[in-house]
Amino acid sequence: MSVFASLVEHLADLLQPLFGASAAAAAIVLFTALVRLLVHPLSRAAARGQKARTALQPKIAELRRKHARNPEKLQKAVLELHAEEKVSPLSGCLPSLCQLPAFFLLYHLFSSTSIGGEANALLSHRLFAAPLGGRWADALGDGGMFGGAGLVYAVLFALVACVAAFGYRLTRRTMAARPVLPAAGDGDQQVPGLGAITKVMPFMSFFTLVTVAVVPLAAALYIVTSTTWSAVERAVLYR
Repeated sequence: MSVFASLVEHLADLLQPLFGASAAAAAIVLFTALVRLLVHPLSRAAARGQKARTALQPKIAELRRKHARNPEKLQKAVLELHAEEKVSPLSGCLPSLCQLPAFFLLYHLFSSTSIGGEANALLSHRLFAAPLGGRWADALGDGGMFGGAGLVYAVLFALVACVAAFGYRLTRRTMAARPVLPAAGDGDQQVPGLGAITKVMPFMSFFTLVTVAVVPLAAALYIVTSTTWSAVERAVLYR
């Protein structure tokens, strides 16, 4: 925690001539971009894996027809097919999982009142009128929705909503171009529960709004920056 706090402070000092009192917020955005840059090779691998899994759908549909009455044999055959084609069903999760330590570290850093037995100096930093250690509920209690801190969150919510809408359209377009379920009426047996997941998946981006509202502002900046990066990255990699 102390080492990470020092890293954020040093980044803030470097950015202070450009961003003034909001230098720590800019440092968090820069830190997030660096994390996403490091994870980018995994994102590229995940995109290749998604395309490879899509290419396997006809073979998986054939396995469903062949083992329609034996779910255990179907599951084994599907796993063997993925192993044979060297495609991991979980490769798409790796970019998100690798980012979790950075997010939780940032969350705890701006939720702790002390670090290494000393007062947490990072809590004094702000993004305009909003303290980086504060939450949306704190902003509402200090000036309301149209107060200084409230307006900062309003801008963040608007940005997240725009990115979520873009992600929604991108997911719908990707799923239409690469359906993971057999077309209705072709006699294939669908995987139980997968239809519901497919319907919910395009709306997952909007859940970010809830997360931004309940975490410290510093962690919210990480989420907003990472979500925006993901949307642009997906648009490029999955085109």
